[in-house]
Amino acid sequence: MFVKNIGLQYYRNYGLLRLESLGDVNLILGQNAQGKTNLMEALFVLAMTKSHRTSKDKELISFDAPAGSAQIVAEVERKYGDLKLELTLSAQGKKAKINGLEQRRLSEFVGSLNVVMFAPEDLEIVKGTPGIRRRFLDMEIGQVQPSYLFHLQQYQKVLLQRGNLLKQLWGKEAAGKELLEIWDAQLVEHGVKIVKKRKEFIKKLQIWAESIHRGITNGGEELKLLYVPSFGEREMEDEAVLLDNFMLKLSQTRDQEIRRGMTLTGPHRDDLSFFINGREAQVYGSQGQQRTAALSLKLAEIELIHEEIGEYPVLLLDDVLSELDPYRQTQLIETFQSKVQTFITATGIESLSADRLKGASLYHVHDGKVEI
Repeated sequence: MFVKNIGLQYYRNYGLLRLESLGDVNLILGQNAQGKTNLMEALFVLAMTKSHRTSKDKELISFDAPAGSAQIVAEVERKYGDLKLELTLSAQGKKAKINGLEQRRLSEFVGSLNVVMFAPEDLEIVKGTPGIRRRFLDMEIGQVQPSYLFHLQQYQKVLLQRGNLLKQLWGKEAAGKELLEIWDAQLVEHGVKIVKKRKEFIKKLQIWAESIHRGITNGGEELKLLYVPSFGEREMEDEAVLLDNFMLKLSQTRDQEIRRGMTLTGPHRDDLSFFINGREAQVYGSQGQQRTAALSLKLAEIELIHEEIGEYPVLLLDDVLSELDPYRQTQLIETFQSKVQTFITATGIESLSADRLKGASLYHVHDGKVEI
């Protein structure tokens, strides 16, 4: 997979931008707040139809946009042929086109471009909050399994409606609780699909992450991933059994949910744990071990996506190389060189293993303008 060119119209601090003939490795340099991350974000948004930095699409549109809209376009080389991708953002919503044909659903557009983003906040995957890890799972599974995104979107809609109802039910009679059972059935229907796909994904990710981590640590450390669901056993995969377990858990926590006005069980409460040599990395791992585990996870993503779709994704490294010591930089650079198209942002090359980035296409960003 290869991004041949990209164009932006009124995206963030960019007016009109067109970058042609992108290279295998693209090094984007500039001081902070000039637009480096905005360019990386645009590639991510084109792949996922949503930002990794904000949930508000209006923040992606330039204040100067004459029509109140922004656009990202790119030509992507795939093994089955080139694709022209267009994504338009406006107050009315998003419109996505593939080779000029508008897609009925955004989920039909996701997967046209596959990316792996590695940013400083991703170093928090191991020691950060459960929400960071759930987001990691949702983003990566969603771009290789579009049906996952559908169930996730439906689940989130039901979760919101169910939460609103729970807030209204405190002190009410059973009549209102009958409506809750209807939302329960829909929550369980989509929630079980999400949990099942997460379990399958983590099982595959474990194989790659374990092998990569062992290589990075010269065989000194063993990395294990452990899915922590809010209902059922982590090894349980039978859909009917999962459904029964989810329903049972909802019935057991119903009174507590009504008192608190929130849904306490479901994939929105799941987590992912990391163990290094049998000890929980979140609690007992050093900062170096936690960063190595996060790096192993990202490198495993690259290989897993290749395994799933038969092509390597595009790698986006946003100000992360300077956060890694020279050894981990080398491990990362050696992984992507010659097989994965990569975009790297940095404030300067001083903190990078520049000798290993020879041949990279070099871009300088200043105030929303890019010089080659």
